[in-house]
Amino acid sequence: MTASSDNPPRADVLTVSQAGAVRWLTMVRPHALNSFDLVLQQEMRDAVDAAARDDSVRCLVVTGAGRAFSAGAALSLDDLRSGARLAPRTEEELRMRYNPTVRALRTMPKPVIAAVNGAAVGMGCALACACDQIIAADSASFTLAFANVGLTLDAGASLLVGARIGLGRATQMAMRATKVDAITALDWGLVDEVVPTDDLHVRVTELAESLAAGPPAAFAAIKRSLNTALLPHLDAVFESEIQGQTALVDAADFREGVQAFTQRRPPVFAGR
Repeated sequence: MTASSDNPPRADVLTVSQAGAVRWLTMVRPHALNSFDLVLQQEMRDAVDAAARDDSVRCLVVTGAGRAFSAGAALSLDDLRSGARLAPRTEEELRMRYNPTVRALRTMPKPVIAAVNGAAVGMGCALACACDQIIAADSASFTLAFANVGLTLDAGASLLVGARIGLGRATQMAMRATKVDAITALDWGLVDEVVPTDDLHVRVTELAESLAAGPPAAFAAIKRSLNTALLPHLDAVFESEIQGQTALVDAADFREGVQAFTQRRPPVFAGR
C-alpha cells in the first residue's frame, strides 16, 4: 500500500513482452512500488484478457520492476482530504477492475506464474495467489496490511491466501498484518519456490518454458478441476469483500488508519 498526493510523470505502467510461447507482464511503477492506480488496474486487466485469447501464448508470467512486486492499491490523500464518499468508487474498482483481473487469472486455460521480486502487499499478494505457481526471490515478502488502515481483505485474498496456507495462518496475516518473508512463505506453502534474487528471472524463464511445452488441453482441464474443487466460492467471496470494504472505507477508522500510516505512528481505532 502506498499513499501519495502527487502525480509524477508516467511512462508505460505495464510492459508486455514475449519470448516464444511465454508472455511476460511487468508492472512498472517503481516510484510507487508498483501500486495499482486506475491506469495500471485497467492495463493489467486488458493484458490478462488479451493473453487468454492469444493462441501464441501458452504460459503467462506476472512480475514487477524495481524492488517491489506490488504494494497493492494506491491511496490518494487528496481524496481523503476532500471528504468525498469513497464507497461508490471503491465498489466500482473492485467490481469492474480488481476482481475481474483476479478471476481472469484463475479461469485462464493456461499456466500463470507469479515471479515475486519483492514486497507483495494487499492486492499485490492477492494477485500473486491468483496465479498457478509463485516463484519468489529471497528478498520477497507477503503482507495483508488491510487491518492496519481499518479495512477488510479484497481482490479475493480472503479465499486465495487461505486456500494456500489454511485458516489459522491466513487469519494471522489478515488480523495481525504479519509480514511473511520468503522462507517462511515457502514453509507455509504460500509460495512454491524461493530462489536468490539474481536468479529469479532465469528460474522463472526455465519453468515457464517447461510449462509452455506442456499439454495445453490437459492444463486447462486441471485448472478447471482445481477451481471447482478448491475455489468454487470465489465469486461469493468477491461479493462479501465488496460489502465489507464499502462499509468500512468511509468510516472514521479508515481515515485514522491512513493518517497514522502517513504520519508513521500507531493508529487509534474507535470502532466507528
